[in-house]
Amino acid sequence: MKQHLGTGLAALALMAALAGCGGSPGTTGTSAAVTSPAATSPAATTAAPTGGSPTAAAAVDLKTASSSAGNIVVDANGMSVYFFTNDVKDSGTSACTGACLGMWPPVLTTAAAPSAEGVSGTLGTITTPDGAKQVTLNGLPLYYYVQDKNPGDILGQGVNDVWYLANPAGEMIRTASTGY
Repeated sequence: MKQHLGTGLAALALMAALAGCGGSPGTTGTSAAVTSPAATSPAATTAAPTGGSPTAAAAVDLKTASSSAGNIVVDANGMSVYFFTNDVKDSGTSACTGACLGMWPPVLTTAAAPSAEGVSGTLGTITTPDGAKQVTLNGLPLYYYVQDKNPGDILGQGVNDVWYLANPAGEMIRTASTGY
């Protein structure tokens, strides 16, 4: 029990460190690895398709996949990525902070920008207040949705009419809300 409590507290500390995911000005772009939601927050570990350790960051690239919403951008594990309409293009910041990050962890990278297959939009990064690099597409930050448990899930599509999937050109796919 104590070991589980210690692990939970460590995970909570990691989540708190990521809570200030506002970012700083500037968007850059080169090749990099992206961390899966399992590596970004304890709440997102259930969304990781590999079932790996929440502290093990999996290096992945972005790619495209076919879904009921059309062609979308996903990570190398097939996990969908989303835009937040409250973000401002090319602002260098994320509007998702605090509790928002518990449900919508950022797509992070270990270098200046992710590489991608089939994505024609402009890839880049913004730097979060804690020094992490959040992936951007056409100047907007990308996020995971913790309710997406398996590759191909798109449960975040249309949530509160502010969260939308990204298409390969880097545009929001604005379709009907999922009802959440």
